[in-house]
Amino acid sequence: MFDTSHPRAGPQPSPWVGMVYFAGVALILTGGFQAIEGLLLLPRDDLTQATADALSIPMDLAVWGWIQLAFGAISVAAGIGVLYGQFWARIVAIVIGTLSALANLAMLPAYPFWSSVVIALDMLCIYAITAHGREIGT
Repeated sequence: MFDTSHPRAGPQPSPWVGMVYFAGVALILTGGFQAIEGLLLLPRDDLTQATADALSIPMDLAVWGWIQLAFGAISVAAGIGVLYGQFWARIVAIVIGTLSALANLAMLPAYPFWSSVVIALDMLCIYAITAHGREIGT
């Protein structure tokens, strides 16, 4: 059924390759979550659990909605690029993952559970991509 007579040339990828694929999918998911959060804040900023004054960095929640929407779109694009093994996508994914974690840290008072989940996923993605991201392209 499978031809095992010709072993694959070059070094075999580590089992962490699956984690890098997970990171790509997680970037797409967290980007989608952030885009949804941003879209929800644009028309109705009263959906949060805290007011803009209670945030770590006080700002208009509609502005925050646009920021979350932009982070989400970039995360989705970087996640797709990571799945295809693109070097630029790994760099963008690390940068956007870091910015996303910091942004969600600022949003903790407004979305405590949601922000915590996104921060945890961002950290997992950053680790997998930095430690084993180059194994996808090989």
